Amino acid sequence: QVQLVELGGGLVQAGGSLRLSCVASGRTFGNFAMGWFRQAPGKERETIVAISWDGDATYTADSVKGRFTVSRDNAENTMYLQMNNLKPEDTALYICGQYTSRFFSSRENAVGSWGQGTQVTVSS
Repeated sequence: QVQLVELGGGLVQAGGSLRLSCVASGRTFGNFAMGWFRQAPGKERETIVAISWDGDATYTADSVKGRFTVSRDNAENTMYLQMNNLKPEDTALYICGQYTSRFFSSRENAVGSWGQGTQVTVSS
């Protein structure tokens, strides 16, 4: 089993930047795809970015394309989310997840482990 801890959330003004980290312990981090998800009050959880086990393949949702970048450092058991040009609509709980395979997918139950999340609030 893997434990996932998200770091780096906070309050930022619109147009600002934040960098989130997801630190993993337990299960071998480098063997599995990872993703960042977010959930705003009253809305469904949204997959915003995902990255394959080796970092060669990534997915970015249209809602954040051109502003958010995912990366990972397998030697440090850490995944990152660089968020630039933040907007008020980016306000949400940001959650990292580990997929059950080397590659991400949209199938149900593709993510086997979840962190607790870190809150990002963007003021206008």
